[in-house]
Amino acid sequence: MRILVVEDDARMAGVIAKGLRENSYAVDVAQDGAVGLYQAAINDYDVIVLDVLLPKHDGYGVCRELRTRGD
Repeated sequence: MRILVVEDDARMAGVIAKGLRENSYAVDVAQDGAVGLYQAAINDYDVIVLDVLLPKHDGYGVCRELRTRGD
């Protein structure tokens, strides 16, 4: 299973990613909404863990864009 974690707090993103990787998940991390949208456009993810308060694009906007694209 491939997971994208979109979280601007590097420490929190690291903790989440580490825990998921320890349970054998493939994890990518994006530090802001724009990078998260880009990553989701070029990769297929089974799950996206999305923070709401993000720089560049907030989590709600990212979610709307992903749904519009059919992700």
